[in-house]
Amino acid sequence: MSQEQPKKPEAEQEPIKYGDVFNVSGQLASEAIAPRDAALMQATENETLGQTQKGGPAAVMQSAAAFNAGEGFVGPQDISGVAREQGVGVSEAKVGGNRVITESVGTHVVGQFVEPDVPMTTPATALEKDAITIGEALEASALKGAGDKAVDQSDAAAIQAAEMRATGRNETAAGGLGAAAQSAATRNTRTVATKTTLSHVLTDAREKLAADKAVTREDAEGVIGAELRNKVDMRTTSGGVAASMAAAATLNQNSYVS
Repeated sequence: MSQEQPKKPEAEQEPIKYGDVFNVSGQLASEAIAPRDAALMQATENETLGQTQKGGPAAVMQSAAAFNAGEGFVGPQDISGVAREQGVGVSEAKVGGNRVITESVGTHVVGQFVEPDVPMTTPATALEKDAITIGEALEASALKGAGDKAVDQSDAAAIQAAEMRATGRNETAAGGLGAAAQSAATRNTRTVATKTTLSHVLTDAREKLAADKAVTREDAEGVIGAELRNKVDMRTTSGGVAASMAAAATLNQNSYVS
């Protein structure tokens, strides 16, 4: 289920709590997301990443805090107890060619995702002719450790975003790769028997795409955001679609500057 627009049923008339939109427990799970929590996370993301991650924890917190303030559950300057006492944090670690970003409120991890290790000022079109394409990055997902992973909604959303980036279209093509991924995700929720894996969907991805292009940082970020928005724990899959796109963007840029 997408986390981009968290809502509570009107009949409940309760604030959106951390436990409603993040995979957390304890005191934090029962606390309402407050405006200053969201502002702190956004500022920390901007400081570490240079921008607010699309579909990331700060974006989810901003949406939830705006709802809570608009309904009068919290004041515009309120901050939750955990955020006030323990703070929020965004840390990064280098794993392979990627940056792995971990975001937390107090001691609770609220999101973890990969980022291409490419400067924000890098020209999006400045790539070599033999740069890795979106189709090749998707095929890499089929071959890596995530290839045996059953396709779920986060994978389907990431594949759809990648296909739209490759083709330049703002819709999922009927009979295309994104449509096949969505069908697989839906089918997998309805069966406990043999499930369709990423390798089933993404093998020969280049042949299945109507068009293809070299992976840029912007392409990777769009796919990362799509995968995050559809993961309950807001963690991108190791070796999955978003991770492969981030790695491709990094390799492409390293080839350009070398």
